[in-house]
Amino acid sequence: MMPGSGNFLSTLHEAAAERLGSVFLREPNGDEITYGVMFDRAARLARVLHDHGVAPGDRVVVQVAKSPDAVALYLACLHAGAVQVPLNPAFTAEELEYFIGDADPALVVLDSTATGRVEIGELVSAADRAEPLALVDRSGDDLATLLYTSGTTGQPKGASLSHANLWHNAHALHEVWRFGPSDHLLHTLPLFHVHGLFVALHCAMLSAIPVTFLRKFDADQVIAALPTATVLMGVPTHYNRLLDDPRFDRELTADVRLFTCGSAPLRDAVFEQFTARTGHHICERYGMSEAGIMTSNPYDGDRIAGTVGFALRDVEIRICDDTGNELPAGQTGIVEVRGPHLFRGYWQRPQATAAATRDDGWFVSGDVGSVDLEGRVTLQGRSGDMIISGGENIYPKEIEI
Repeated sequence: MMPGSGNFLSTLHEAAAERLGSVFLREPNGDEITYGVMFDRAARLARVLHDHGVAPGDRVVVQVAKSPDAVALYLACLHAGAVQVPLNPAFTAEELEYFIGDADPALVVLDSTATGRVEIGELVSAADRAEPLALVDRSGDDLATLLYTSGTTGQPKGASLSHANLWHNAHALHEVWRFGPSDHLLHTLPLFHVHGLFVALHCAMLSAIPVTFLRKFDADQVIAALPTATVLMGVPTHYNRLLDDPRFDRELTADVRLFTCGSAPLRDAVFEQFTARTGHHICERYGMSEAGIMTSNPYDGDRIAGTVGFALRDVEIRICDDTGNELPAGQTGIVEVRGPHLFRGYWQRPQATAAATRDDGWFVSGDVGSVDLEGRVTLQGRSGDMIISGGENIYPKEIEI
């Protein structure tokens, strides 16, 4: 159940209440920030947002590099009841203007000064002199973030995620991956999408554990940090680069209990090579901007290469044909999903929301896959990526590279 306050930040406060003096973020240069300091910084930044005219429900576009200040700004947006819109720092000025025009934000925060924009350093400096803002109460249905889709089917759309969406997904992952107070997360991911901002940070914060915080993936820094880590979340490219390094072996990873992989398909050969080198089986999972993480291979039990596991708690998965008829186990079709983690719709696009959502609440993902008799999900690709050859439907994942 959701806590008394619908603001997801109140859950993170409660989780760390007895560990405010414990390290939250630790950088390779030795800089550390405790949970108490981070929450205080977020409360002061929330006051600065308020002083800049940001009201509860207002959007705050954030296009900044990964840093502890970026984490504080995310928490400050939650604290102030604002809706953060995180954007890839690599987006061009022209692309930025599209997102600003679509999200209609009260504030735009960048790494550098620009006309009509605010520099993150300016906000942080102002926060040092500001009084903390009282936590703004929100309902579970109130929006917490807009995550823009990649735009593979047209212009990017803002997936509207509520405080309840974040709460349900964070707790389901925390449970299925067995996070506890003795864990230590190695964070190598960017902060502008689900994987790095929500999946990694929320799981860590619900146990108030230390996070070794790398500004970007660097194989040398990862190898140096692994002996003290218990969890590493990565993408296939990260694991390819680690396997290219002879230092990455069974001894180095002896104390890591969980390696997860997502955001792109992991080739079976990489999965098998990783196991041969380290003795670990990478835990693949499946998610998207509109729904967070929906499935995961089991913590205990078989992790089968090429599969993304079973539906998380309270998540329903089914496979349907183009008209929405559910298909039998083992047949390939469109993945549909339903549950409390599912987004509130596409920002200011009711027709797009209606086109992707069935009357009974099922979301049509556009991904192609199958579910076996045990409930294990296997993905093939996107429906628009299908190639017809010799009368057969072939998806890019099936083509050996």
